[in-house]
Amino acid sequence: MTRAVARAIDSLRRGWPIAIRGAGEPVGLLAIETADAGRLAAFDPAGESPILLSAGRAATLKLANQIEAAVPDSPVMVERTFWIDFDCAVALADPQLDMATPMKGPFRAVPVTDGDVMTAALALARTAGVLPAFFVGAAEGEAISIAEIADFEDPIHLAISARARLPVAGSEHAEIVAFRSPDSPGEHVALIVGQPDGRPPLVRLHSECLTGDVLGSLKCDCGPQLHAAVHAMEEAGWGILLYLRQEGRGIGLVNKLRAYALQDQGFDTVDANTRLGFAVDARDFRVAARMLDLLGQTRIRLLTNNPDKVRVLETAGIEVVERVPIALPPNRFNAKYLATKRDRTGHQL
Repeated sequence: MTRAVARAIDSLRRGWPIAIRGAGEPVGLLAIETADAGRLAAFDPAGESPILLSAGRAATLKLANQIEAAVPDSPVMVERTFWIDFDCAVALADPQLDMATPMKGPFRAVPVTDGDVMTAALALARTAGVLPAFFVGAAEGEAISIAEIADFEDPIHLAISARARLPVAGSEHAEIVAFRSPDSPGEHVALIVGQPDGRPPLVRLHSECLTGDVLGSLKCDCGPQLHAAVHAMEEAGWGILLYLRQEGRGIGLVNKLRAYALQDQGFDTVDANTRLGFAVDARDFRVAARMLDLLGQTRIRLLTNNPDKVRVLETAGIEVVERVPIALPPNRFNAKYLATKRDRTGHQL
């Protein structure tokens, strides 16, 4: 049930234990980021709970082999020993202080049991916006299933909630459409620029970026891309800007700021995300396909340099008749970020 998963997400954010069941007995999990030493003692009085990390994070600790590290959000289990107290576990989970305070081990990876449950737990952490790291122990209380977690993120639940005329800079003839899902507190938004004229609209999938869109950050090109997209749609006659609530490539605002801190230490965007324990790109572009379907637009021209967006949309039933590149000049703060998108995540002009 959606309600049960929503309660589990709330528990993760509050530092309360949750339980997930797969094919076997339910497994108890306590999120390291939001817990504390007292809650750990209550969850694991014997001090024996192993630690669940993602392979991306474990690889930075030399606890994952190359095969595991190739899938950054796959699970890795770390053996609990008497010297791994709560503070040590926090250091294992959060990479921000790795360079300043090297950790003392040894640490040992052990075989992952209930792999499907552990994978689901890491995915749920991303949805909750917390670091994907847990103590694993006995389950207490209501357990949610792997199937419920998968269903919770299915974009089929998305529906149009409201729409209104909205003149904006770049287009005086625009309409805003809000989409809401019972599974998420945030609303996705579409800005329809101009009037449908029978031609496939020029469409831009724009992931929310508070720092770039609102605060004018120079570390990325999100704000300029947003405004350039609206102007391009106006010039094209009409188009649709889909504003997706997937901050930080799907890892959330807080974790994006953690990634920024790692970038200041010399890591690029890809390595920062995987060092935090997340996939290189955790966004779900199926949401955009559902929004376009609800708007009655299944043939589009897509304004993007990201081939993955084309692939996901076409898999979800949206025909991309043309990929239109978008190019903006770099600045001295985002030049490395743009090069990383080109060289490591396959962006093309």
